[in-house]
Amino acid sequence: MEARAEARYIKMSPQKVRLVVDLIRGQSANDARMTLRSTNKRIAPSVLKVLDSAIANAENRFNDLDVDTLVVTEAYVNEGPRMKRVRPAPMGRAYRYQRRLCHIVVSVGDRAGKGEKA
Repeated sequence: MEARAEARYIKMSPQKVRLVVDLIRGQSANDARMTLRSTNKRIAPSVLKVLDSAIANAENRFNDLDVDTLVVTEAYVNEGPRMKRVRPAPMGRAYRYQRRLCHIVVSVGDRAGKGEKA
């Protein structure tokens, strides 16, 4: 049993988001929630929202599911499109820079299902 949730076009660099997502990979769902609540990063509430959505998807999809047995089986961040922007520079010039976006994916499953596959 596995359910996933995805947040797309988050306005933060994938490199910064990976620092938070790496903390919860492989943890139980309750431990991951506690970790995200105590993490002092700006993206942590967004990752918590995705995790909560994955847990809710699992509850809706499977009737006989015990939420306490859920584990974060997959958690990764993909790079989204880049927004090209222009910053004014001295002497009438312009500097180009890129605003990076990312896609966050979190999958949760039960421990029993994980053991059967291995």
